[in-house]
Amino acid sequence: MKIFTVVICSVMLIAAFALAENVQNNGESMMTINGGSRGEVPFPHEKHQQVLGDCNHCHNIFPQEAGAIEKLNADGTLSSKQVMNQCKGCHKTLKDAGKTTGPTKCGDCHIRKD
Repeated sequence: MKIFTVVICSVMLIAAFALAENVQNNGESMMTINGGSRGEVPFPHEKHQQVLGDCNHCHNIFPQEAGAIEKLNADGTLSSKQVMNQCKGCHKTLKDAGKTTGPTKCGDCHIRKD
């Protein structure tokens, strides 16, 4: 009976995490950006493409290739928090203009896995 309970609880936890991720992502596929010690940052790339329309808002700094940010970090090309400052700055500018925007607070982007 204990094994059955453990199996049922495990299945329920897996289903809950899957549902929570789908709700958080609103069904959209997410890229994940390494957010350092504060945790990973889910990044809805499609949504940014739709809102911004111009890829150069971001890709004038970050090349359009998988792993570009990690490569720039490894090469020492990016300054500390450059990616975060780019995102946060754009979100703040839109917010100040009274437009709908993404988060500007640390915990709203970074997801810690404890």
